[in-house]
Amino acid sequence: MDGDGHRVSSPRPGSGRVRGGRWRGVGAARGLVWGLAAAVPLIFLGVFFGYPVASLIARGFVTDGMLDLGGFAEVFSRPRTWRIIRLTLTQAVLGTAGAVLLGIPGAYVLYRRDFPGRAVLRAVVTVPFVLPTVVVGVAFRTLLADSGPLGFLGLDGTFAAIVLALVFFNYAVVVRTVGGLWERLDPRTEQAARALGASPARAFLGVTLPALMPAIASAASVVFLFCATAFGVVLVLGGVQFGTIETEIWIQTTQFLDLRTAAVLSVAQLVVVAGSLALFSRARHRRERALRLQSTSTRPTPLRLWQHHRPGPDLLPTAATAVVVGLLVLLPIATLVVRSLRTPSGWGLGNYVALGTTGGDNALTVTVWEAAANSLRIAVDATVLAVVMGVLVALVLSRRPRHLAARRAIGWMDGLVMLPLGVSAVTVGFGFLISLDTPPLDLRSSPVLIPIAQAIVAMPLVVRVVLPVLRAIDPRLREVAAVLGASPGRVLTAVDLPFLIRSAGLAIGFAFAVSLGEFGATAFLARPDRPTLPVVIFRLIGRPGAENYGMALAASVLLALLTAGVMGLAERLRGEHAGEL
Repeated sequence: MDGDGHRVSSPRPGSGRVRGGRWRGVGAARGLVWGLAAAVPLIFLGVFFGYPVASLIARGFVTDGMLDLGGFAEVFSRPRTWRIIRLTLTQAVLGTAGAVLLGIPGAYVLYRRDFPGRAVLRAVVTVPFVLPTVVVGVAFRTLLADSGPLGFLGLDGTFAAIVLALVFFNYAVVVRTVGGLWERLDPRTEQAARALGASPARAFLGVTLPALMPAIASAASVVFLFCATAFGVVLVLGGVQFGTIETEIWIQTTQFLDLRTAAVLSVAQLVVVAGSLALFSRARHRRERALRLQSTSTRPTPLRLWQHHRPGPDLLPTAATAVVVGLLVLLPIATLVVRSLRTPSGWGLGNYVALGTTGGDNALTVTVWEAAANSLRIAVDATVLAVVMGVLVALVLSRRPRHLAARRAIGWMDGLVMLPLGVSAVTVGFGFLISLDTPPLDLRSSPVLIPIAQAIVAMPLVVRVVLPVLRAIDPRLREVAAVLGASPGRVLTAVDLPFLIRSAGLAIGFAFAVSLGEFGATAFLARPDRPTLPVVIFRLIGRPGAENYGMALAASVLLALLTAGVMGLAERLRGEHAGEL
């Protein structure tokens, strides 16, 4: 009997050792399972990302079997190199500043205010981000050409056109990232500032803006990353005149076969990418901590455009958002659609009918419809790969181990899986060709090469969409399930899986849309008889003749409809806590 008179059963001899041994066995099994879950995607990235990129860089620095770093001094002594670096950083800074300044009012209107059609407008704003870069380039060329609606501005073929296209492409990143945090901010702090006499502008600058800074910094670092590594947009709008590091790597490898210069530029780009990722990781961490403080979204309030016959506080941000959406988002897309209906003989569907041919002077080896079918098949394979690997990574990163070494390992893994987002797709594609050419990895003629390359590009986005959902799960749920005797697999299926499914639709949509529009790596790897849709669009643009250009416009509209349709469906399947990016 114990002190309270309760009967205490005596433990059986050896039962403690049995229980301790059982727990140690469960712990070992759990460690083995999570070790395998981490090893599979890391091996996949090591073989199909780390090895090709390292091989390409190594070929630039190894001469006759000896390490030779003289290429750095040679390449960086050229004025051309510094001009390219200056253009890359300038376009990235200007594109980032423009997207942030225009995106903050959009985030406020679309996430803190309620009005009819808000959900539709959110989907419309997202369309540019999922459009293939080649399509974005074609749309802005059509818009800014002498015969286009904004041709009077004289921006066709200028550096400003590239910056505008980058802002168009990344506007949704800022709106969704900042808006996702803004809708979870507690409005009572700002209301208290207003009650104490602060004007709306002073309350925003003194209370709301500091709270939004983690999201703004996170969005800015991602946009800077995308702008610094832009390829299709720069190639279509600027050509070699406004070349960047990304396009220069492509030119040096495809036209001059100068691997030494390409390797040096790849290292320079890696430095920029690593700096951006470090900033991104720090900002995201702060943002996630802030998100944990707000468990539910703030209910949006109706727009206040006018109050007491005077301009309301929402008039200025609403007007700014309307102008941006109308001129920067809708006008290029509408111009692209309208121009695709214009043929040499007048208005009609002639350009779309021609998609069943190989173009003027047989510009293509297959019809555009066959290329579209190739793109869809490849995107399905790439999506399956990206989602499987991305979910495994997200599951591992969502754990909160007690050991410091394990937590540090997870932090390193988080940074490693983000690298493909910023490393040149051109580097990845060309690295595939020169490294995966010997048994047992002789995949040069294999149909799996392009899906693998596209999966590597899409996988970080899958991780970023799924991970916030898994990290939002209260860890006590898993602990309670384990204490009640559930195996690790049972905990996974009963606790994590229901939350995971909620974000799976958006993750699949992002992976599929990114794969459909991927151009950098695919341009290297696509065989002439099996091109994808972005590749045939780029080929049609580069061939003379109004018929080919009209087909390029029609094919761009087709690709835009496919990607927008996929994202529209994914948005409908989006869970409440799905990550924005």
